[in-house]
Amino acid sequence: MNGSRYLIEAKKVFDLEANAILALKSQLTEDFSLAVGSVLICTGKVIICGMGKSGIIGQKIAATLASTGTSSFFMHPAEAIHGDLGMISENDIFIAISNSGETDEVIRLIPFLEENGNSVISITGNPNSTLAINSAYHLNVAVEEEACPLKLAPTTSTTATLAMGDALAVALMVSRDFQPEHFAKYHPGGSLGRKLLTRVKDIMKTKSLPFVSSDAAMNEIIQAMSCGRLGMALVGSAENFLGIITDGDLRRNLEHFSDKFHLMTAAQLMTEKPKTISALEKVQPALELMNKLNISALPVVDDGVVLGVLHLFDCEL
Repeated sequence: MNGSRYLIEAKKVFDLEANAILALKSQLTEDFSLAVGSVLICTGKVIICGMGKSGIIGQKIAATLASTGTSSFFMHPAEAIHGDLGMISENDIFIAISNSGETDEVIRLIPFLEENGNSVISITGNPNSTLAINSAYHLNVAVEEEACPLKLAPTTSTTATLAMGDALAVALMVSRDFQPEHFAKYHPGGSLGRKLLTRVKDIMKTKSLPFVSSDAAMNEIIQAMSCGRLGMALVGSAENFLGIITDGDLRRNLEHFSDKFHLMTAAQLMTEKPKTISALEKVQPALELMNKLNISALPVVDDGVVLGVLHLFDCEL
């Protein structure tokens, strides 16, 4: 098989799976809305279960739900019938995944779930299957054919199931008005989580801040800025903050007062009452403020006292 043939086969897979996902829209019933509603009022957890490839998809759906505000975990059906059923409380909702709807390991759980009083949401490709019939709500993920050339390996069907799981998770997010800060709460290790949860005080520069007096001469100002490596100098002291001098201030004054520039003092160069930020502010708003003002550093001031400097580079967590 040559390279062009590989591309043809890949495009066939994309077409088959894309069409299968689009077909899910016409297969949605009121059961989807009812399933979402049941999860919203659930006081327990949402447990996802599936065997084989369906189980792998189930693990991803469980992870997506858990990270978007729905307490959820995956349970392997074989482990379930060997003791893990004890993890299920009567307040939990059970989502069972089986393309055929007849997977033995999953079907064997139905009597327990009925006796335990658990509401069951099934995701199958057969609305008339044992699993679908014995569920409170059924989500139909039937596909015309698998992308596998033998029409046997779960390909299109698992993609459709994954898409249905995503639809369920997104509907729940919208219903709960799930916001970026909520997402960050469950993803503290990610870039977004760090930006939305980290406070200015956690990353600001506090040592060897480049302070100069108001009567400081040009050579002293430049030396302080070079040593501080913040692109700015702070005029005054921590308790008596008067203003800042930035690289831009130096350039602008050099252009306007070229002859007298070397004689200017910090008081003549500084910007009074510059923008500042609180140490307790979150990093994300601070980053947005710096981008809006097109500046690279912000003095951190609380109760009139300079506590540090937040630099743009420090915000790139």
